[in-house]
Amino acid sequence: MKEKRKTTNAGNGQKTAAGKKGGLSRQAKRDLVAYSFIAPNFIGFAVFTLVPIIFAFALAFMDWDGSNAIRFVGLANFIKLPQDTFFKAAFKNTIIYVIGTVPLTMIASLALAIVLNQKIKARGFFRTVAFFPYVASLVAITAVWGMIFHPSKGPVNYLLLTVFGVPQNELPKWFSGSLVLFTLILFSVWKYMGYYMVIYLAGLQGISAELYEAGSLDGANTWQKFKYITWPQLRSTTFFVVVMLTINCFKVYDIAVMLAGGGDGKLSTSATVLVYYIYQNAFNYWDLGYSSAIAMVLFVLVLIITLIQFRYEKKLES
Repeated sequence: MKEKRKTTNAGNGQKTAAGKKGGLSRQAKRDLVAYSFIAPNFIGFAVFTLVPIIFAFALAFMDWDGSNAIRFVGLANFIKLPQDTFFKAAFKNTIIYVIGTVPLTMIASLALAIVLNQKIKARGFFRTVAFFPYVASLVAITAVWGMIFHPSKGPVNYLLLTVFGVPQNELPKWFSGSLVLFTLILFSVWKYMGYYMVIYLAGLQGISAELYEAGSLDGANTWQKFKYITWPQLRSTTFFVVVMLTINCFKVYDIAVMLAGGGDGKLSTSATVLVYYIYQNAFNYWDLGYSSAIAMVLFVLVLIITLIQFRYEKKLES
């Protein structure tokens, strides 16, 4: 019996060794299955995101119109930027848009979340109404805004004319001149506050009710509860909201074109933003190297601001 067992064990060992030599091990097969699930997403990311980003970095130092041979120009595209009036206008408009949109959207979404987190009638309906602009078609809502703020036929200017007595020739032109950025900021806050309201609602519902009960026992009023309980507990949520808002605001393009582009989609100098100017140089002027240089400036700008935000958050945690 012992000899038979030895023979059997020896046979199994020979099979295992043969299996390792002739084919993949069980762990290797598991790894292969896991990589097969990851591969489609990674290939799509590499082809449509990673490779174009690397090519854009390289193209920023080139001169290319898409048809002729690529020519290396070094830092010429970047040296050209400070002398470009339209780039400076687009850079300034983008910064103003970000500074105006980020805090206003954060405040509006937090205020909505606090109000709609209370036990009020038709709370679900009001949450849906607040979230609706985010999911609504951009083309449809920009058309509605175009009618509401129409210089001569819109109800807003009609109220200014009839109720407040603003002269006809002094009625504001909301989609041109100095007011266009204000309109873009107002529209963006209205459209995106519902989305960030949902994020803040999730954060609010994660705060323990015992903290508010302890605050009430200590005699804290509503403002003190917000200052010492709600706001500190929402710090991580606020950090996420600010980072995502900042990145999205720097990437603004569709809102500016749809709202202030008129019928032909062309923006005036007062409404030009960086992403639109990148598109214009790439596909209107076919100056792909220069547009890539502008894209790199935008990338570095967003990266620096994001790193500052992360460092500030880390400092607060320590």
